[in-house]
Amino acid sequence: MKKLILFSSLLFTINFYGQDKPVELNCYNKWAAKFEERGGDAVADGVYDDVIITNRQGAKATCNNGRAEVRQGKLVKMYILLSDGTYEEVKRTWKDKSTEGVAITNGISSSRLTIHNELFNVIWPKKLKAKKAKPTEAPEPADD
Repeated sequence: MKKLILFSSLLFTINFYGQDKPVELNCYNKWAAKFEERGGDAVADGVYDDVIITNRQGAKATCNNGRAEVRQGKLVKMYILLSDGTYEEVKRTWKDKSTEGVAITNGISSSRLTIHNELFNVIWPKKLKAKKAKPTEAPEPADD
């Protein structure tokens, strides 16, 4: 009997400490979830100084303010805003070696993959659609 209790408590302890910690969302995942939930407006051609450039490698992500250039509905160039107010173009060697623009869907560009396995996306936060109004609950019947 003692062995059964000892075994049960040991199993409970292992199960308690073996629980996975909840996954912490990075800055890219938080924005992507918002756009998935609400949707995004179309991004017209032009130069945007109010975008977020995301750089992800594994579970880590860095999000920087930046500038993006869109032509014919495709992302053609992206720049990171530096602390002195200037912009630096994001130049990498891309795995797909494409020189064409990157598709923009739902306010977020498609991912670009570098030869060092970095993923880049551009997010247009001002294209995030407004929250939808929630239905109001009806009152309960009154006992008159």
